[in-house]
Amino acid sequence: MAISPTYTWMLTFRLIQGLVSKAGWLIGYILITEFVGLSYRRTVGIFYQVAFTVGLLGLAGVAYVLPHWRWLQFTVTLPNFCFLLYYWCLPESPRWLIAQNKSDEAMMIIKHIAKKNRKPLPVALQSLRPDEEVGEKLNPSFLDLIRTPHIRKHTLILMYNWFTSSVLYQGLIMHMGLAGGNIYLDFFYSALVEFPAAFIIILTIDRIGRRYPWAGSNMVAGAACLASIFIPDDLQWLKITVACLGRMGITMAYEMVCLVNAELYPTFIRNLGVLVCSSMCDIGGILTPFLVYRLTDIWHELPLMVFAVVGLIAGGLVLLLPETKGKALPETIEEAESMQR
Repeated sequence: MAISPTYTWMLTFRLIQGLVSKAGWLIGYILITEFVGLSYRRTVGIFYQVAFTVGLLGLAGVAYVLPHWRWLQFTVTLPNFCFLLYYWCLPESPRWLIAQNKSDEAMMIIKHIAKKNRKPLPVALQSLRPDEEVGEKLNPSFLDLIRTPHIRKHTLILMYNWFTSSVLYQGLIMHMGLAGGNIYLDFFYSALVEFPAAFIIILTIDRIGRRYPWAGSNMVAGAACLASIFIPDDLQWLKITVACLGRMGITMAYEMVCLVNAELYPTFIRNLGVLVCSSMCDIGGILTPFLVYRLTDIWHELPLMVFAVVGLIAGGLVLLLPETKGKALPETIEEAESMQR
């Protein structure tokens, strides 16, 4: 993108960048949750996403120092070449290997991990067994996400929540930019609130569970958008404060949908399930600029009203999902279906 000769070429490269970077981020998240045990899953998952927040803070500083978009794009692109080394540094997921009947290769990786950690093989290793249904092991398809009733319901709710998280997250940033303040400071301050969001999640999800903090965060984001409509323009500090509260709420929802999405699907379709559901995040990202800029032309606060409705509905739908607190990752369709009971 940094050396694009025309606008058309820039859009083409941007499309390619969006396709590969999103997939890489999601697969990394799935890998990290499959490598660790039950007691560490939520911690590593949240810290994985905290790195995203650190990147946002760094982006604000880099954008301030390098205001020209070509130099900015070049600077944020260079570190991506380090990912080429991951092919040799990262092993395959043992869960996925076992689900694919590659138990010997999986055991080699697990023994290597245990040796490096100076610990014996965990008892939980016994739960990492091959899937009993051979066809499902080797041929996961989109139909697996909608074939059974509970997984179908999970898929639809997760897709809507991915869409909501994307629309509110990006929409609040864009709407804040229309306020006419310092775009660098506003972006920096709104990114800072993502740290307490991660802290709140770590404190609550193993005490209260996943569903209630997740539903509450969506509702807080929706309520903050609704409250912003009624704040007078001369109270700009209050508008920014409420917007940051909404940003914190939707950040929590974003981190929770990543965590729970991976926990609701069996191993052999986990990658597919997360990628399909999170594709709604991309659709939300495409629609958000039109929602913000077109609706603002009608009424400046109309996008916030739409965000409020979408967020409150998402919070209600989350309550229809099963609680995954303290449960091992499902390995088969039957285990995933039984989570609802």
